[in-house]
Amino acid sequence: MAAVRFFDLAIDERKEALEVAASNSGRPAFVLEKDAWVVWTLNALFRSPVAQDLIFKGGTSLSKVYQAIDRFSEDIDVTYDIRAIAPELVKDAGPDALPPNASQARKWRDNVEDKLSRWLREQLLPYVQGCVETDKLQARVTIGEAHSLRIDYATEVSGYGYVGHCIKIEFGARSTGEPTTDAEVSCDAAPHLRNVIFPTAKPRVMRVERTAWEKMTAIHVFCLQGQIRNRLARHWSDITRLHLAGHIEAALQDRDIARRVADHKSKFFVEKDAQGGKVDYHRAVNGGLVLVPQGEILKELQIDYVRMVEDRLFLGDPEPLEWVIARCAEIQVRANDIACAGARS
Repeated sequence: MAAVRFFDLAIDERKEALEVAASNSGRPAFVLEKDAWVVWTLNALFRSPVAQDLIFKGGTSLSKVYQAIDRFSEDIDVTYDIRAIAPELVKDAGPDALPPNASQARKWRDNVEDKLSRWLREQLLPYVQGCVETDKLQARVTIGEAHSLRIDYATEVSGYGYVGHCIKIEFGARSTGEPTTDAEVSCDAAPHLRNVIFPTAKPRVMRVERTAWEKMTAIHVFCLQGQIRNRLARHWSDITRLHLAGHIEAALQDRDIARRVADHKSKFFVEKDAQGGKVDYHRAVNGGLVLVPQGEILKELQIDYVRMVEDRLFLGDPEPLEWVIARCAEIQVRANDIACAGARS
């Protein structure tokens, strides 16, 4: 039997193929289908005219590039290098392309967000629509909220609940995204369907150590604020997996990346704690990191975590949330010990 490209199959044929892959892999067919669309989208993005200025990051990079987390990360996070989208702003800003003060940070943010919105609407949207048409896919491409692109695809696969049958690509343009590395990604179903050719992609990806610090400082903010939004339990789960894979220890030892994340968030992601005080990111990376939530936030995390488990987003049976929080407590102690030891030396 001659090999055939996955997206050349009719939708009902894709369903049959995915059911075979699901029975062999233990992953739900709807997860394998969405994964194929994730990789197709990455392929399109990193063949675009601005591919050299894009950086793949976030949870999906942790699963697709680093194989460091055991949950299905459903959306795509991308940074458009600020030096490329707004070169006039950063020409005298130094290697990390940071504004000199809070006032300039607001101006930079407004400038890059305006440029990003216009780029999404005028360039990326028609480009991705063209890729969909070239591949004869049944999908609708639209501009989403908060600088995102949305690809809603036709499917006959059942099981979508917590996970929708759409790809959401969220874009930011406030940083360089560095340090980065080049990577290759493939589809999870590919090893189980030898006669089907699945898409592959070669993205430029944010280094795992920076992604780890991005997640840990995000958790720090949630803990200090005492509240979270839906679909955020994944951050706590992810850092425990990064810890088991050795990436958290590497991130904690990399004081330069810790500083760069704190510098960047201090300028562009100013947050208030539950008492109305300003969150100090430099304190977070220098001995004051908080990863263990208290009070009502634990109940909210439990509800969100259970939904992830029920929708089979994990490969295998995940540990209970209590185990996740206990590991986060260990990471918190280790992070603060390393930072304090470094300050004394």
